[in-house]
Amino acid sequence: MITLKTSTINDVARIAGVSKRTVSRVLNGSVSVGEATRVRVEKVIAELNYTPSPQARGLASSRSFLLGLIYDNPDALYLDDVQRGVLEICSQRGYELVVHPCRYRSETLVQDCFTFINRSKLDGVIILPPVSELEHLAHALDQAGQPYVRLTSVMLDEPSRSVVSDDRAAAAEMARYFAQLGHQHIAYISGPLRYKSSVERLNGFELGLSAYGIKLKADWVLESDSSYDAATQCAMQLLSQQERPTAVFAYNDQMAAGVLKAAHALGIKVPEELSVAGFDDNLLASRVIPALTTIRRPVRQMAQLAATKIIMSIEDNDSAARHVAAKVAPTLVVRDSTLKYS
Repeated sequence: MITLKTSTINDVARIAGVSKRTVSRVLNGSVSVGEATRVRVEKVIAELNYTPSPQARGLASSRSFLLGLIYDNPDALYLDDVQRGVLEICSQRGYELVVHPCRYRSETLVQDCFTFINRSKLDGVIILPPVSELEHLAHALDQAGQPYVRLTSVMLDEPSRSVVSDDRAAAAEMARYFAQLGHQHIAYISGPLRYKSSVERLNGFELGLSAYGIKLKADWVLESDSSYDAATQCAMQLLSQQERPTAVFAYNDQMAAGVLKAAHALGIKVPEELSVAGFDDNLLASRVIPALTTIRRPVRQMAQLAATKIIMSIEDNDSAARHVAAKVAPTLVVRDSTLKYS
């Protein structure tokens, strides 16, 4: 019986003429390896069909090669996009992902997060909004020397620890679009205003409208819990008034879908009698009828950037992670739910 010999890191190092440490750095995507050396090592790895064992990597480096994802967000489509983005980078760099739902308003949130980190022996964590907005959690992680990256709507940390979506500018773009369609009577259904993302979107929307001399009526700005059901109730309240808005901007796409439901229930035609827009451009936006005009937030790209940053912080240093883009720009996507007002 012939037994095929499995290639080892020693074989790769010997044939490539480098140290095992250099091979390890190439496998981990370290930026400290020169281009010519990296190409040579990768060629040998391909020729030998060498695949490092995750267990062996962990034992050799005293690391787990596990990343954590901490969140408190009821939007399953958003979470799916984030996980797909993180996993794409993890699969390239030899890491696995562990997820941890938490309670944003819990008094034991910091303790719960550290229990998760220590129990899973995580090398680093990625934190999603709104949990990422909690300064006391970020401070505790920093004091503990725990690598982390925050996804946020405004820069709250060092660029090496941040991936920011410019929600304020995106909401201002939506406001300009509504104004250019001729809408003057416009409403906004917000997420919880304790979230920075909610404040950024509301402020951006108001700023964009003000450039056209339009001011949001105080009783046409409604705060909700960012869910479909809550937005439906808010929309029923807005659209049942004798004087009602001709356009509604919702904090996210599932809330915009709630506005569509309310309009349908009240016999209001979208977009002929009411223009509706959301934020995110998740899978739902293109599948509801009419398809939603929305702001496309590049969630998967943000997740990829966050995963790249955290791995660089773990394997190199924060200085290396700082060179990865820290800000993305959401863009307007026009579909069937908005129309020029006449």
